[in-house]
Amino acid sequence: VQLQACGGGLVQAGGSLRLSCAASGRTFSSYVMGWFRQAPGKEREFVAAISLSGGFTSYADSVKGRFTISRDNTKNTVYLRMNDLNPEDTAVYYCAGDTSVIVSRVDYDYAYWGQGTLVTVSS
Repeated sequence: VQLQACGGGLVQAGGSLRLSCAASGRTFSSYVMGWFRQAPGKEREFVAAISLSGGFTSYADSVKGRFTISRDNTKNTVYLRMNDLNPEDTAVYYCAGDTSVIVSRVDYDYAYWGQGTLVTVSS
């Protein structure tokens, strides 16, 4: 599967953005999907993940209550709605997918990665 992320941009603190990640192919519903991010000078970190059907989600503590991951299997797309953004959320955001049924918070559990989209939050 090929993943294409978009939706990043510059936003003021307290603002919102919605990232999208479109997948090629007809088996999107067979992929657990996740979002990760990497800030300048830092390691890549888990943000959120969602099960095959969307019935189960997992979030990093730092984004819980502010970010929402969702998916539309009819559109082969996973979303990340980000509210109440703060400068610490500034990073390149990557979508990732894997055919495992486990909703993992670990980046090396995901075999497929998008190219990343930059989110910059100004104070």
